Parts: sequence; C-alpha cells; structure tokens
Amino acid sequence: MRGLNGKAGVIAGGGRGIGAATATRLAEEGAAVVIGDIQGEWAEATAQRIRDAGGKATGFALDICDPASVQAMVKTCLDTYGRLDYFHANAAGGTQGDIDALTIDLAVFDRSIELNLKSYLICTQAAVPVMLEQGGGAMLYTSSGAAYGGAPWQVAYPVAKNGVHALMRHVAARYGKQGIRANVVCPGLVLTEAAREHLNDEYMEAGLKRAASPRLGKPEDLAAMSAFLMSDDAEWITGQVISVNGGMAMRD
Repeated sequence: MRGLNGKAGVIAGGGRGIGAATATRLAEEGAAVVIGDIQGEWAEATAQRIRDAGGKATGFALDICDPASVQAMVKTCLDTYGRLDYFHANAAGGTQGDIDALTIDLAVFDRSIELNLKSYLICTQAAVPVMLEQGGGAMLYTSSGAAYGGAPWQVAYPVAKNGVHALMRHVAARYGKQGIRANVVCPGLVLTEAAREHLNDEYMEAGLKRAASPRLGKPEDLAAMSAFLMSDDAEWITGQVISVNGGMAMRD
C-alpha cells in the first residue's frame, strides 16, 4: 500500500477487535502506531505483538472521553515518533439500557452520546490542530451499520453514530483545503472478541442470512479498508462513509 511506510499515528480504541487488527495492518505497512485503550493492558499487549513482529508500536492507557488523556496520547505519538499523520477514533459501547426512545433513561442516553460521539469530537480537537501545523493528515472515524439500519431495539447508539457522520463531513469540508482528509468506516456484523462474548448464535445466524456473503466479517476486513483510507492511496477520498459489511446493507 502506498504512503504508509514511515508515517505515524494513533488508534484510539485499539486494544482488541477492529482497532487491534488495524494497528497490526498499519505496522505491517511500515507505519508506527500508538495504540490507546481504556484497558491499558490490552493496548500494551497488542503493541508488544507488533514489536515482536518487527513493527513500531506503543501502548497507552486511554480514557477517550477525557480531553487530557487524548491530548496526552497525541503528545506520546509526537514525542515518540515525531509526527501525527493519521488518527483513528474507534470507540463504541454504552449500549446497556439503550432500548426505546420512550423509556430510555436520560443518563443512559447521555452516556452513549458521550462515548460514541462526544469522544470523537475530543479526538478531533486533539489531532486536527497538530495535522494543520504539519500541513495535512487523515482522520478516520469508526461508525456502525446501526447509523442507518432503523433498529427498533436501540435509539441512543444509532443517534450517536449518525452524529459521527456529520462530524466527519464537517472536518472534511472545513479543513480539506488545508490538507486534512476525513472519512468514516462503517462495519457490519464483525466477529470481534466482544461480539463473540456478547452475541448469541441466533443473532449471528440472522446476520449471516442478511449478508450477500458466505461469512460474517473479520476484524481484518475493516483493518484493510481503514489502512487504505489512512494511506496516500486514498488521498482523493474524503467526506465519505465507507461500508464494509458483506452486503448486509447495499447503499450509495
């Protein structure tokens, strides 16, 4: 892949799953990566695996909802690798109690917005000024098929992920002429560690039936697209929501 070798950046939410697979792919392409995760031991374990394979990686215990923590992670990237070429905001969660618009507790709604949307704004505020000073960079945000799926069982999470799309397009439109690209990668049903822990066989079988593919997603599927979007091969792609979902939803 063109234009990742020698670059450096951050994955906020990279200890397991899609983030860890993306960190591994970036390192394989020659990029250095700071891996942040609320579970600092996961971040360091992923970084150690990358280092053991000959790559450049640093683990960081991150609270993505805390601006000081995100700023410190960006500073770690600058202090360790001298630059910030890409930033992948990859947080998700806070879905417990997120059931119905008429009955959801407002504290549950606020927590979902904080974790799944506000944290991405915090990441943007930490990363984009550094990229502007450098003359450019790539912002990537992980969303979800829930943003456009019309789920009857959930309200706050889809609202938050729709907000991520608007944030991404604002960044692309506002800072594009200054060399900042911004995109969203939108996964379908991906068999991450968390999915395997929390989803039952019936749910996964139903997802497979909706897909136009013989299998469900793997973290590496998202890692390939994410690495591409942060590479120079994607230098004319910005402001886009890219779905990687095995055809579970077919959209323009």
